[in-house]
Amino acid sequence: MPGNGTKRVAFVTVGQSPREDILTEMLPLLGPGVEAIEIGALDGMRRDEIAQLAPVGDERRLCTRLRDGTEVVTTKAWTRDHLQRIMDNLDADGVDLIVLLCTGYFEGLGSRTLMVEAQRVVDHMVSALAEGDRRVGVMVPLAAQTREFAKKGVGPTPSRVTHASPYAENRLAEAAVELADSDFIVMHCMGYSEAMRREVAEASGRPVLLARRIVADAVAQLL
Repeated sequence: MPGNGTKRVAFVTVGQSPREDILTEMLPLLGPGVEAIEIGALDGMRRDEIAQLAPVGDERRLCTRLRDGTEVVTTKAWTRDHLQRIMDNLDADGVDLIVLLCTGYFEGLGSRTLMVEAQRVVDHMVSALAEGDRRVGVMVPLAAQTREFAKKGVGPTPSRVTHASPYAENRLAEAAVELADSDFIVMHCMGYSEAMRREVAEASGRPVLLARRIVADAVAQLL
C-alpha cells in the first residue's frame, strides 16, 4: 500500500481506459493523495472482437468509448460478467476504493472492496430531489435507452427522457429543449462533461445535474 496517506482508487469503465475525458474533470474534485488506477472492460480487445459484443434485438445495451474516442455500443449481459472478473481481481489487489464509471445497473455485481456504483449514487440523489412530484428530465446517450428509462423511471414520479450521445452526434441543444418543461434535468451518463452540462442548462433554462460531478462528490468524502 502506498504511504503518506495515499489512497489507491480503481476507476473502472465499461469501455477502454484511460478515460482522460472523465478523470481530468473528476480528479481535481477529489483532492490530493489519490493514486488513480484505470481499468476498462474492453482493454486489450481488437475491433473485431468488440464488434461481436454488439447487442442483438432487444438486448440491453451500453454506450461507451474506445481509447481513441470512438463510440461503441455493447451488450449489458457480457459487460456485467466481465466486470465481475475485474472486481474480483481488484479485491485481490487490495485497492482502497473502486469507482464504477457507468450509470448502468448491473444486477448482482459486487466486491469486498468498498465500491461506488455511479448508477446507484446518481439515481438516489435524483430520487431525493424529485420528491413532491417534481418533473425530472433525463438525458441518456442512445435512443434505445429511452425506452428502458421510460419503463423504470428515475425518482418517485414519471420521467421525461430523451437522448444525446456524448461521443457521436451533437444534438445536446435539441435534447435540452425537449426537456425544458422539467423541474430539473439529469445527464445520466458519465461521458457527459461539464461543458455539455453548461450547454444543456443554457438551452433548456433549467437546473442540470451532471453524473460525474455527483459521483466525484461522493468519492471525495470517502477518501
